[in-house]
Amino acid sequence: MALLEIQNLSVNYGAIQAVRGLSLTVNQGEVVTLIGANGAGKTTTLRAISRIVRPREGSIRFNGQDITRLPPDAVVKLGIAQSPEGRQVLARQSIEDNLELGAYLRSNRAEILADLKKMYGLFPRLEERKTQLAGTLSGGEQQMLAIARALMSKPKLLLLDEPSLGLAPLIVRDIFSIIRSLHGEGMTILLVEQNARLAMGESDRTYVLEAGQLTLEGDSKQMVDDPRVMAAYLGG
Repeated sequence: MALLEIQNLSVNYGAIQAVRGLSLTVNQGEVVTLIGANGAGKTTTLRAISRIVRPREGSIRFNGQDITRLPPDAVVKLGIAQSPEGRQVLARQSIEDNLELGAYLRSNRAEILADLKKMYGLFPRLEERKTQLAGTLSGGEQQMLAIARALMSKPKLLLLDEPSLGLAPLIVRDIFSIIRSLHGEGMTILLVEQNARLAMGESDRTYVLEAGQLTLEGDSKQMVDDPRVMAAYLGG
C-alpha cells in the first residue's frame, strides 16, 4: 500500500527549476532511497514533501490525503517528520529540550515520556548527555539527536536527509545500524544519502535523480550492479 504518492512534482527557486516532473511512491514499511549528484534535487524533494518549499505544479498525497497545499505543521501532525541535512539542532538548548521540541504537536504527556525513554534506549549516548547543550555535541551525536527529535513526533513516514554527511566511518555504521533497526520495526523511511552504495544496501527500492528528473528506478539490490548507476554515482 502506497503511503506517499508524488505525481508530476516540479519545484522552482526563482528561474531555476530544481525538480521537474518527478513521480514516485513509498509503500508502507519500505525504506526507499533517493540518490543523485549534488544539485540533483534530492533535498528539494524532501523539503517539498515537508511543505517547507511550495511546488510549482504536481501533487503530493500522504496516506490517501492530498497534502500539496497544507502548512508544514499540519504535515507533521499527519505523520511526516524530517531529519534535515546539516542536523539543525538547537545549539543552546539541552538534548532533552531538543527531544521535547520534537513532540511539540503532541499532548499526551505520558506517551511523550514513554517515547523519550524509548529514544534514550535507541540512542544511549543521548541519555548519558541529556542535560548537555546540543551545540557542544560531536557531529555524530548531533545526527543521532536530529533523528531522535524527528522520531519524537511519532511519524508514519521519516525523511532522512544525508544522515552520514561529514561523519567518521564508525559513526556512519552506528547511524545505519539505527536505520536498519527502525526498518525492522516497520518504520517507513525515505532516505537521501551521499553514500549511494551504503544507502542502496539498506533500502528496498531506489530512485535516481539527475538534474531534477528521475532517470532510473527499481529494486535496490539489483540496481547496485547497474552499470549506469555505478558510473554516475558509485564511482565506476
